[in-house]
Amino acid sequence: MNVKQAVEKRIIELCNQQGIAINTLANISGVAPSTIYSMLNSKSQNPGVVSIKKICDGLNISVREFFDSDLFDNLEQEIK
Repeated sequence: MNVKQAVEKRIIELCNQQGIAINTLANISGVAPSTIYSMLNSKSQNPGVVSIKKICDGLNISVREFFDSDLFDNLEQEIK
């Protein structure tokens, strides 16, 4: 799994844990729905740190908590 896929899965996982839809996440985090949806599909290969921080703020979690997941263990090498 690469980091983009891990971020995608983590966003979905956190939304499921908090019982919210992607559009709700966009509203509470101040990130455009199109930005979040592009992070969840192949349009965005490099999710921005600022967008991730805003998502964390909307979910009332820290960036550390966002990345504190087994999803981020053993990621593929990004430099090829």
